[in-house]
Amino acid sequence: MRKEDKGIPNTELCANLISDENFKKAIKKVRSNKGAPGIDNIPVNILNCTENELDEKVKLFNESRSRIVARTYRPKPTKRVEIPKDDGGKRLLGLPTVQDKVVQQAMVQVLSPIFEETFSDSSYGYRPNRSAQDAVRQAQIYTAEGYKYVVDLDLSKFFDNVNHDILMSLIDKTLVDKDIRRLIYSFLKAGVMVGGFQEATPKGTPQGGVISPLLSNIYLTPFDEDLDKRGIKHIRYCDDCLLFAKSEMASRRMKANAIKFLEKKLRVKVNEQKTESRKAKGAQFLGFIFYNYGKQEKGTISKAASCIVREKSWIKLEMKIREVTKRNRGVSLEQVVLEVNRIITGWINYYALANIKTKIQKLMRWTRMKIRLYAYKIWKTGRNRKHQLRLLGVPEYKLKKFGFTSNSYWKEAMILGTCLTNKIMHQRKNKVVKNAINLINGDSLYIVRHTLAQIEEQKAVYEQRRKHIIVIGLPSFKACDGKTYWVK
Repeated sequence: MRKEDKGIPNTELCANLISDENFKKAIKKVRSNKGAPGIDNIPVNILNCTENELDEKVKLFNESRSRIVARTYRPKPTKRVEIPKDDGGKRLLGLPTVQDKVVQQAMVQVLSPIFEETFSDSSYGYRPNRSAQDAVRQAQIYTAEGYKYVVDLDLSKFFDNVNHDILMSLIDKTLVDKDIRRLIYSFLKAGVMVGGFQEATPKGTPQGGVISPLLSNIYLTPFDEDLDKRGIKHIRYCDDCLLFAKSEMASRRMKANAIKFLEKKLRVKVNEQKTESRKAKGAQFLGFIFYNYGKQEKGTISKAASCIVREKSWIKLEMKIREVTKRNRGVSLEQVVLEVNRIITGWINYYALANIKTKIQKLMRWTRMKIRLYAYKIWKTGRNRKHQLRLLGVPEYKLKKFGFTSNSYWKEAMILGTCLTNKIMHQRKNKVVKNAINLINGDSLYIVRHTLAQIEEQKAVYEQRRKHIIVIGLPSFKACDGKTYWVK
């Protein structure tokens, strides 16, 4: 930074960080992510605006940008929030203020392209054009290739135990701009508000901060490099990691070496009770469970590398739907169906890779009954119930069979199924159909998403084969469409 003029960025990277375009993108991203407020209790919707008003929103951060250039920007402490974990413990989150979120997002947008070049191909968490599904898909490929044993590493409170000195030394290896480095350090040392009192943060990076996923990937990159150097197949999604081996003895050796590296070199605590070397069959990763049976066809992913959804995820899904469809909520049927659609769509989009067709069908049958039950309750009287069914297109001869006046809601919901059929429930509103329930057809959605996921699986397999062919020097390979492609 020039001492004679601290209002001018000293590097091109710093200029890109505080540019209007970068802050516009940051505001849009933070706004779309929503999230809870920080210690100032200012909500994220303060950033809501039209495209034409975005320039005015950027001006709100002029003072912050000036302080970044002058090295006087001081982030506020994060807000401590505890959320329950599946094992009964609590996960500690640190929620930054809206201003700090936008600044962190602006930093991520300029720093990610720089550090992306240093990350391993085996890292999938919070990286552009990569997803949890890609990580699971790659795990399927390794399992199908004969890696029948895995090491499931569990890092104990990883985000809370990141060593600041080690992290900053890793950042210094790639990042030349010392002003942005200083800004990263100030976020690490910002502190946290617990019960109205500020506490120091001598270690850790706040889980809930925008920049934390990037810092976690930087911190664990040496571990990825060590595994790549030793030729160990592995997949890492943030702090979730699987190591693959072809024998039980090799998996045990990998486990011991991995624990030694993480605890000695990176000073990360490994939960040895949950870390295990085991067969790939039954191993859990990102909510999926791998299971192996049947013969694998050459060059394809068969049942030998299939996966299902863990039972806890099904229970959570049912609890969400049960909460939304409570009979005493007092909201409209349209609002309930809208919330159920969002829950089911997001869940299926994530787990479409798994073989769960039968369970999805069972889930949708139960969900339709819950919707019928809710409809029967809020329609209140037999007369109004028949009126609502007529509006939905139910024939009159069906309505004459039933009185719809019983107080046994579940029993009447089952009878209602003869009138409120699956076809009517999944019917969409359009110019012809003015009244419809609009419940999403989860069965059809899963089939479409699962088919697309299988196509992506085959693409991944043939890409692996293509890389292998390039390594051994063959001139061509035969693809799934039967055609022969020449390798350039």
